[in-house]
Amino acid sequence: MSGISRAPRSAEGLSSTKDLKEALTGDRAARFVWLCNFEVEHRWARAYTGIPAVRGSATAATVQRMEELGALLAEPGDHLLLDRPLDAHYRRYAERTGLGAPTELVTRAPAAEGGTAAAVLDSPELLDRLRALARDGAFLMPMGASDRERRITELTGLRSAVPDAAVYERVNSKIYSRRTAAELGLRTIPGFCCETAGQLRHALEEGLREGDPVIVKDAYGVSGRGLVVLDSRKKADQLLRMVDRRARKTGDDALHVVVEAFLPKRFDLNYQFTVDRHGGVRLDFVKEALTAGGVHLGHVMPADLTAAQRDELAEAAERLGKRLFADGFFGIVGVDALLGADDLVYPVLEINARLNMSSYQGRVTELFGRSDGAALAKHYPLRLSAPVGFPALAEALGPLAEPPRDRDGLVVTCFGTVNAQATAADDAPAPFDGRLYAVLFAADRAGLAALDRRVTTALSRFDTTERTP
Repeated sequence: MSGISRAPRSAEGLSSTKDLKEALTGDRAARFVWLCNFEVEHRWARAYTGIPAVRGSATAATVQRMEELGALLAEPGDHLLLDRPLDAHYRRYAERTGLGAPTELVTRAPAAEGGTAAAVLDSPELLDRLRALARDGAFLMPMGASDRERRITELTGLRSAVPDAAVYERVNSKIYSRRTAAELGLRTIPGFCCETAGQLRHALEEGLREGDPVIVKDAYGVSGRGLVVLDSRKKADQLLRMVDRRARKTGDDALHVVVEAFLPKRFDLNYQFTVDRHGGVRLDFVKEALTAGGVHLGHVMPADLTAAQRDELAEAAERLGKRLFADGFFGIVGVDALLGADDLVYPVLEINARLNMSSYQGRVTELFGRSDGAALAKHYPLRLSAPVGFPALAEALGPLAEPPRDRDGLVVTCFGTVNAQATAADDAPAPFDGRLYAVLFAADRAGLAALDRRVTTALSRFDTTERTP
């Protein structure tokens, strides 16, 4: 399994999204209303106490705009819920790639704290449009389900393509991940599940005994949020004092975190499998994951694994999928794993039973990936002094902005995140941080590296990092 399919001549023959529709509904031609609700994990975390005073690195406005990643995952006959329209120039670009773009369903006002799902519930005209789609047999397809998504289906009659909110909440905890891996006999990273302050104290005493650093993760933390690295007894004591102080103040010492050792590794891995409504499990792909400080940066395809290592991941996927189905889950599952420096596969760092960043690359890699080639999915951070229009971006990229059919090139998978911080508030200061999401395609990894440098150079005309005093 290379991780990249041979590119068909047109998007008409793409199967990845059709395969998902069949797995979830039994109908490859089902019409989906997509909701890429990245904020859903905050809903799952509400009843679970994590690490005190941990701050995330990504701003809310940027995360909100990431919902536009769904534009290239959805099929042209589908609908995509958004809190503001796609940039018109980017939509024309998406259509020019041959992937097409779904019908946009835009909320009455931009999303606030509750994200697009909450904005949908506050948009009467949009709810009426969803009721019409429901009468035509459409399904709601969220990234993950919470009480808000359930309410949308109740108000509109849309059928849900996914399990209910309680199942999502239960199986997306990192505590669930560790316990499930252990129960299934899968190789696990040394560590502890902690549900009280006392258990955390014990875990840190044991984990730091050898003098090596440990990592503490909120059960529902994501992409670097709710994560702290402790490399000394002093730092551990500081965290424990904060936890104890909060417990005394609230009268509740409940805590939901995992503590894990750091293992020497060759690289991180991400693999995805799909569990259908009847419990069948299909391994979709295995990719190398690019991370820094627990924050996801991108993926490289195909992963540099032996056949035996791939077989081990396939076996893990099968066992995890059966267990998840027994616990009420069906749908897409992304699993973070790693390949140790000793070449041993650790198949479960955490289970993400929902759409994940790799999921959104499905149709793009299927159309443009070469069976014997390589691909790199990443975002380019930019420090901007003013908003950048898509035409200016395309001009800077030059020939690279053209669809990469049978040649090296890239596909822009999300443009809205470039200027998200500029529009976050009327008085937003300049410069601001932007991100451009793309998937790069080349004949091999050396070609990817060269292409990556070309893109970075092309985008540097907009970046003010070096010029900022």
